[in-house]
Amino acid sequence: MKISAITQILEQWAPLAYAEEFDNVGLLVGNKENYCENVLLSHDVSEAVVEEAILKKCPLIICFHPIIFKGLKSLTGKNYVEKTVIKAIENKIAIYALHTALDNHKEGVSYSLGKTIGLKNQRILLPQKNTLYQLTTYVPPTHKEKVLEAMHTAGAGAIGHYSQCSFSTTGEGQFLGDAASNPHLGEQLKLTKVTEVRIQVIVPKHLKTDIINALQQSHPYESVAYELIAVENLNPDIGLGSIGELAKPMQQQDFMKHLKKSLHIPVLRHSHSKKTIIKKVAVLGGSGSFCIDAAIAQGADALVTADLKYHDFYIPENELLLIDAGHYETEHFTKKIIQEFLTKKFPNFAFTLSEVNTNPVKYF
Repeated sequence: MKISAITQILEQWAPLAYAEEFDNVGLLVGNKENYCENVLLSHDVSEAVVEEAILKKCPLIICFHPIIFKGLKSLTGKNYVEKTVIKAIENKIAIYALHTALDNHKEGVSYSLGKTIGLKNQRILLPQKNTLYQLTTYVPPTHKEKVLEAMHTAGAGAIGHYSQCSFSTTGEGQFLGDAASNPHLGEQLKLTKVTEVRIQVIVPKHLKTDIINALQQSHPYESVAYELIAVENLNPDIGLGSIGELAKPMQQQDFMKHLKKSLHIPVLRHSHSKKTIIKKVAVLGGSGSFCIDAAIAQGADALVTADLKYHDFYIPENELLLIDAGHYETEHFTKKIIQEFLTKKFPNFAFTLSEVNTNPVKYF
C-alpha cells in the first residue's frame, strides 16, 4: 500500500496537531506516494537502523524520536544526523516520527510507562490547553437532526467518555436577501423572520476543518452562519504525563526495587523524600523536570521521569520522591505500542520491531 495510507491512520490515532510546538513530527524523509510492503518500527533512527531497514526490505521506518529535530542547512554527512538522512534518501527509505504527538495521547507513552509499573486509575498529569473550540450555528428546526448527525459523524461533541454532545435553544432569526440571493426560506429583497435552532458543539482542534465541511454540506442555507471560538478548557484526553495509584502501597525502598525490575534498569537516581510509603505515582516518559510542580500539586508520592539536572532534585523539598529512571528506559517500549496499534488496523501487513539498541547511554 502507499505510505500515505499508513500515515493517515497514524495521524487519526496520534494527531500531529497535538504535538508540542518545539517538536518535528510527521513524514521527515521520503515520498508519501511511494508504496511499501514492510515497515520497520524503531525508537530512534540511526545509520544502523536504516541499514536494518535496507536488509529487511522495509521502505518505511516509523520511529518515536525524530532524526531531524533542528533545521538542516546542508547534507554533507558531517554528523550522525546528516549521515543517517543521506543513507535513507540514497536507499529510498522514508522516515516518519511520532514523538510528542504520541506523548500527548491519553494512552500513549506515559500511560504505557504507568501500566508497566502497575499503576491503576490513570489520568493525564498535564492536560493540554487550547485544543478545543466551541462551534455555534443556526438551523431551521426541520434540519436540526441532519446537521447534528453530520457534525457528530465528523467528530464534533466528543467530551471524555461521552459522544454526540450538544446544546440547542430555539429562537427567532432574521435576514434580508439581496437581488442575487437564493434563500432556502423567505424571498429576495424582503426582510424575513424565521424560527431557528441555535446549536452549540465542542470541536477538537485536529477535526476543525472536517467538522466545518460537514456543517456546510448538511446545512440547507445558501450562506451558513457559524461562530468558532477557541476555549481555554483543559482537555482531559490530550496531554503529557500520567498519574495513578499502585495496587498496594509500597515502602520507598521496595518501590525503587520494583521500578528497577519492571523497567530493567541497572541503576536509579533519586531525591531524598519524607514519603516513606509510596501509593500515588506520577510518570512522564523522557525529559520531565517541567512536571515536578504538577506532580506535587496532585498529591503524588513519587514522580518517575528522566533527564533531571542536579538542581531539579532540590525542587520537591523532600515532599516527593523524585526518580530519574533514564530517558531511553522510560520510553523504549513505544515501538511496541505502535506495533500493537498498526497490527490491529492492518492485520495482514508486516510491522517489524527494530533489533537495534539505540540507547546512547551505557552503564558500568
